[in-house]
Amino acid sequence: MSVTAETRITASTCCYCGVGCGVLIAHDGETITDVKGDPDHPANFGKLCSKGATLHLTCDLDARGQYPELRLGKSLARARTDWDNALDHAANVFTETIREHGPDSVAFYISGQLLTEDYYAFNKLARALVGTNNIDSNSRLCMSSAVVGYKRSLGADAPPCNYEDIEQSDCVLIAGSNMAFAHPVLFRRLEEAKAKRPQMKVIVIDPRRTDTCDLADLHVAILPGSDVALFHGILHILLWEGWIDRAYIEAHTEGFDALKTLVRDYNPQMVSELCGISQETLQVCAQMIGSAPSFLSLWCMGLNQSSSGSAKNSALINLHLATGQIGKPGAGPFSLTGQPNAMGGRETGSLSNLLPGHRDAADPLHRAEVAQYWGVDTLPETSGLTAIELFDAVHAGKIKALWIACTNPAQSLPDQNKVHEALATCPFVVVQEAFFTTETCHYADLLLPAASWGEKEGTVTNSERRVSHVRRAVPAPFEARPDWAITTDFARRLEKLLRPGLPSLFDFASPNALFEEYKHLTTHRDLDLSGLSYALLDNQGPQQWPFPAGATEGTARLYSVGQFPTPSGRAQFHADPYRAPKEKRDTRYSLTLNTGRLRDQWHGMSRTGSAALLFGHAPEALLSMHPDELRRRRLLNGELVKVRSRRGSLIVPVQADDSIRSGQAYLPMHWGNRFLKGLGTNVLTQPEFDPLSKQPELKHAGVEVEKVELPWTFFALVEGEVQTRFQALRPRFEDFAYANLTLTGRERPALLIRAACAVAPEAELLAQIDRLLGLHEGPVLAYDDPRKAVGKRVRIEDGRITAIRLAGETAARDWLKGLWETGSADADLRRWLLAPVSTPPGAANSTGSSKTLCNCLNVSEDAVCAGIAQGLDVAGLKQELKCGTSCGSCVPEIKRLLAAHAASTATTA
Repeated sequence: MSVTAETRITASTCCYCGVGCGVLIAHDGETITDVKGDPDHPANFGKLCSKGATLHLTCDLDARGQYPELRLGKSLARARTDWDNALDHAANVFTETIREHGPDSVAFYISGQLLTEDYYAFNKLARALVGTNNIDSNSRLCMSSAVVGYKRSLGADAPPCNYEDIEQSDCVLIAGSNMAFAHPVLFRRLEEAKAKRPQMKVIVIDPRRTDTCDLADLHVAILPGSDVALFHGILHILLWEGWIDRAYIEAHTEGFDALKTLVRDYNPQMVSELCGISQETLQVCAQMIGSAPSFLSLWCMGLNQSSSGSAKNSALINLHLATGQIGKPGAGPFSLTGQPNAMGGRETGSLSNLLPGHRDAADPLHRAEVAQYWGVDTLPETSGLTAIELFDAVHAGKIKALWIACTNPAQSLPDQNKVHEALATCPFVVVQEAFFTTETCHYADLLLPAASWGEKEGTVTNSERRVSHVRRAVPAPFEARPDWAITTDFARRLEKLLRPGLPSLFDFASPNALFEEYKHLTTHRDLDLSGLSYALLDNQGPQQWPFPAGATEGTARLYSVGQFPTPSGRAQFHADPYRAPKEKRDTRYSLTLNTGRLRDQWHGMSRTGSAALLFGHAPEALLSMHPDELRRRRLLNGELVKVRSRRGSLIVPVQADDSIRSGQAYLPMHWGNRFLKGLGTNVLTQPEFDPLSKQPELKHAGVEVEKVELPWTFFALVEGEVQTRFQALRPRFEDFAYANLTLTGRERPALLIRAACAVAPEAELLAQIDRLLGLHEGPVLAYDDPRKAVGKRVRIEDGRITAIRLAGETAARDWLKGLWETGSADADLRRWLLAPVSTPPGAANSTGSSKTLCNCLNVSEDAVCAGIAQGLDVAGLKQELKCGTSCGSCVPEIKRLLAAHAASTATTA
């Protein structure tokens, strides 16, 4: 971090995953210039992943909302308005809707990226003022099964562990999580612990062989959705071998006899067949767990995003209770939270079935407690709608006014065709968002610009129950406002219409005022935060709850004495039988689709998608399939295919990937309709959900894949003003069968477009695209062959390429992109551009531009391979190329390249 006399440093937290890393923001009081890890923060001790380390590059103001925009009719464009008019209009519409159709005709859909204070303001608005439980969070899509698992097994939604347990455990089981990509800083801690204590055992349960598996002593590649059967099979062996803690079971648990009866049937042969693994693998897995002095489990979306997610969570927790592996160092069931403040949302009650302080909205006593504290007569009794149910109600016309904050359901929810139809027909949609580029913003009747990372203050709670103070570094740009301020300002206007003459429930002048009111709702609850304050967090650093009034430090681990917050004080075993996923493979849909994360992207890319260098490792959406599946379908790497499910279809390139079994396919979750024409990945996924958690089965869908013939191809690259060009160019590709728009470059960010269709588009459309690319005039070299519908355009300024367009034939795209990256424009380029040839000079000896392997230090895969060929090992590559010396996320891939080179060398020898 370069620090000058004008540079200021503000300590805050990262806004991505639930690890909750501390960051040091460098700024000049107006603009964020750099970010580094905070060495004093106990979550990361200065480490950051590739996403966190590039936060300062995601501040492109062209992607941000500048001022409120209002549409007064569905057929009209939005127009700029002021805050008073915007919020008055919203208050009037909500009031009219509530009076005509009742409070349950409106709903709020919010986000795990909000701060705790924002969450609390929304929750009070919905329940105390509007009188509806129709408030749910996108955390429903990632953590609600973990919530149910913890509550029904242990009595409270409280991860009992901390990050030090990852380093202290003797056996770490990672289930349904590519931790190396999704929680990389924690994975680095695990890697370091394993290096120091090689005897530590690491088990990874995942249908795919991911980067996380490279650290594993045992990879259990189960069939998708068979986790419950696996955990029951492990318990069967633990019982058979006597590897359980009968004294602990007797003293601290209930329900074991029923579970024992159930798992008696889950013998190794049965489980082997259900899970698609060998009996030997099952036995080794059980032995590692049963013989370990301490056993820790880590899990994420692979367990949660399932129609049996609650059963999966409880079945895993059963293993800890049966072995007494909970409440001690290095042991316990530890869910890895997906979003930065999903925990804060759960704490404030911002899921439809919850109330603040881990209370239940269905409990009359809990409702009465919160109503009395808020100073209202009652809270609504009617059950609120969860995420899938909520958008089904919007689609059915039952929700007349919908407020969406800091989330992008038009990308992230399953069954996207239905979601887009719902948003298009909803009478009034408010979107409160920092990035006006998201797919959901398209449907907003009222669009409100919100402050973003580095621009607002509050608190967040990470996966280990640690509360951090989020500090503002710079003011929000243009007219953007903090979420809590927007929400309370709207609430004050609404209450003047709904409860005139009564004292305001929203007399908050700061986020601190919201926190101080909220924290007392947790007093004497399992998550007691009453001893915390902004001042204490500033003086003593982030703290784990419970932290009751009078405490001097947080609570590192829960349940150390075997006392649980259940009516009996005992933990509960749950005997849920294995149930197959809702959607099975059949002759029409012969593949099982899994979705997941890329290393350098996050969620729907509303933020990471504004940083060009984060596309260097994976520049486009690719469907991964086993090589045998490609051969069976006569497909080649890079060919375009149509992926069909029962809900929709999508066209993407396919790639061979032997980390996936035959019969399966994998597609990253991040792409929506903004970057990939066709509504993105979730046009394929299914909305079936777990009956208890209501979390959808995003990880399992039946699909079929077939080749598509799209002979007319298009490629373009243009540097400068990328967000403005993106917004202008994206609509021009609606008539193309395939279109993928991303960013590229480091020092000179550029827009990159790849598209294809069956026949050449109209000449006027190409002319429009050329104008938007800046290729219609000036220093542009051009060649056209109308007979073949082929055309080339390259803009050269100051001796280097600044824009490219290839139409009808794109064989030269990698060569041209490589010339653009190197800043060269030689005579070969000019000769090729003015000749009727498609093959570029030297193509036979060129592999094109290489993907970026190490984003932190800008090291390409070609450079790493060249170093390996020279005899460098991991240490040598780190020393010579510096790859792997920053966040370390590229190290597993480097190790695979080394192994592949060694295998190739051995074969040729």
